[in-house]
Amino acid sequence: MLSIIYALVPVILVIILGLVLKRSPVIGEAHWRGIENLCYYILFPALLIKTLATAKTGTAEVLSFSGMALFAIFAMTGFMLALYPVLKGRGVSPESFTSLLQGATRWHGFIALSIVDFLLGDEAIAYMAITMAVIIPPLNIINVAVMASMIGGGNGLGDVINKIFRNPFIIACFVGALLNLTGIGLSGPVYQVFEMLGNGALGVGLLVVGAGLEFSKVLEHRFLVAFGTCIRLLGMPLLMFTGAWLFGIEGMPLTVAVIAGAVPTAASSYILARQMGADAPLMANLITVQVVVSIVTLPVMIWLTQGQWT
Repeated sequence: MLSIIYALVPVILVIILGLVLKRSPVIGEAHWRGIENLCYYILFPALLIKTLATAKTGTAEVLSFSGMALFAIFAMTGFMLALYPVLKGRGVSPESFTSLLQGATRWHGFIALSIVDFLLGDEAIAYMAITMAVIIPPLNIINVAVMASMIGGGNGLGDVINKIFRNPFIIACFVGALLNLTGIGLSGPVYQVFEMLGNGALGVGLLVVGAGLEFSKVLEHRFLVAFGTCIRLLGMPLLMFTGAWLFGIEGMPLTVAVIAGAVPTAASSYILARQMGADAPLMANLITVQVVVSIVTLPVMIWLTQGQWT
C-alpha cells in the first residue's frame, strides 16, 4: 500500500503545482501553449523512443504475455467504440468521446514501472518492459486514428492515414521499435540525450495537466468523469484478468499485467487531446481523478492477483 502511495503522491503534487502556476503571474497564458508544443513535439517523443529502443523483451512466455496485453487493449477499444452510439445519444461529443477513449485505453507506464520495481524486482521489470514495448505503439495508433477520423477535419481515409503518420507520437513509436528490432538501440551520448529529454517529459507534462484543470468540468461532466475513471481503474484490470485466463498467464506476470491495467491514464493524453482538438479539460480532470482514486483501487487489484500465487 505504501509503495503505491509513494508512486502516486508525487504525481498529484506536480499536478497541483501546475494548477498553482497557471493561476499565478509566473507563467503567462501564451507560454503554456509553447510548453505544450515542447512536450508534444520533443519531450514525449523522446521518452517513447528511449523506452521502446531500450526495452528488453527476451524472456520466457513473451508471446502468451504479449497476446494477453493486446487482447485487453483491443477488447477495451472495441467496447468503447461499440458504446459510442449510446454515449452520442446522451449528448457526448466526438471531442469528449476521444478523451474518454484515451482515458480508458492509455496508461501511465512509469507509475506502473515504479510500483513493479518496488514490489516485485528485476524479473517483473522485464515483463513490464514487454508490456510497454507491445502496447504503446498500437495504443498511440488507435487513439490518433480515432481522433483524426472523428475530429480531424477532413475525414477521408487518406487524410486520416496522413495524420497518423505525421503524428510525432506515432513517428517516435516507429523509430523506437526500429532501433530495438535492428539491435541498434541507443548508447553513449545519444542515450543520455534521450534520457534527459524523456525525464523532462514526465514532470513538464504533469505541470501542463495541472495548468489545464478546470474543476467546473468535473461537475459539468461528472457522469463522464466517473465513467472514465471506473472503466480505466476497474474495467481494464478485469480485461487483464480475462486475458490472463485465456492465455494461461499466472503468478508474477499476472500481477505485472494487472498493475499495467490498473494505473491511471497517461499524462501525455492531455497533450495529445490539446494538440488534436479533443476535450482537453475533460482529459485533464480524468487524469487527476484517476490518479487520486487509484490510491484505493490499485492496492485492491494487486491483492487480488497476489492472492493467487503467494
